[in-house]
Amino acid sequence: MALDPTIQPLVDLVNAAAAEAPPLAEQTVAERRINYHKLVAAAGAGPELNDVSDSSADGVPVRIYKPELHGGNGINVYYHGGGWVIGDLDSHDEVCRQLAAQSGAVVVSVDYRLAPEAVFPAAVDDSWTALRWVDANRGLLTGDDAATIVVSGDSAGANLAAVMALMARDAGLELGAQLLVYPSVDMMGNFPSLAENGEGYVLTAATMDWFRGHYLASEIDAEDWRASPLLAESFEGVAQALIITAEYDPLRDQGPAYAAALEAAGVEVTLTNYEGMVHIFFQLGPIVPRGAEAVTQVANAIRTACA
Repeated sequence: MALDPTIQPLVDLVNAAAAEAPPLAEQTVAERRINYHKLVAAAGAGPELNDVSDSSADGVPVRIYKPELHGGNGINVYYHGGGWVIGDLDSHDEVCRQLAAQSGAVVVSVDYRLAPEAVFPAAVDDSWTALRWVDANRGLLTGDDAATIVVSGDSAGANLAAVMALMARDAGLELGAQLLVYPSVDMMGNFPSLAENGEGYVLTAATMDWFRGHYLASEIDAEDWRASPLLAESFEGVAQALIITAEYDPLRDQGPAYAAALEAAGVEVTLTNYEGMVHIFFQLGPIVPRGAEAVTQVANAIRTACA
């Protein structure tokens, strides 16, 4: 199908801005971070919550969202997208507010270190530190020492959430689910969607290369399963998964590939492709109805996993 009419104007705006911008190689990281914030700001603010606070998870900055009734609804540890280079707590504040409000779970959004200031595996290390802190502080966060933890994220954040699910399995830390929105799972993969959707749909193949070049310290890092979780030796015993993809996303085909690997290892997987959508639609729920639908799908998965 064609692009959804609710997201077409934004795609047109991004393409027009890209046509007037300097070549990607001449743009600074600081400029890209500013432009990313301008783009996601189109969604507006998320719902008001009674308790939102910034804290530290053993040195890793986090933002904690507590809905009014959160006692038995678990904890969602959220890893933001942005190619490991350009996202932060503020870029995903609206989404985290929506997830907390709709799921009833406490949301802990993780502000892991970004590249190029801190290259791989710094983001993985920070993500794991934060997850271990949440595990040790379930009672503090929810009033329930046995509260269920789920991990979630979008794009680069979904990459980190998938890695966390594997690390949690290896460490004996039980998770209720891993909820992955258009995940990047194979740094070396040449999937058909990369050629089909690599130009003109917000996230481009060139931008993906730019992110990868900043995040990885060397080409050999791409072969590390902590950068490319699809390359892990085994997926047996990892948490059940929800994987969401977008039709016009260069990352689209990585989602089904990861779902197949998980299912082959006996892991329960729900895979949903949102037709007519592009990368970033998940953050645009207030102005893109299918984005709101995807947020609700993730929120419902959190609620179900934590029931």
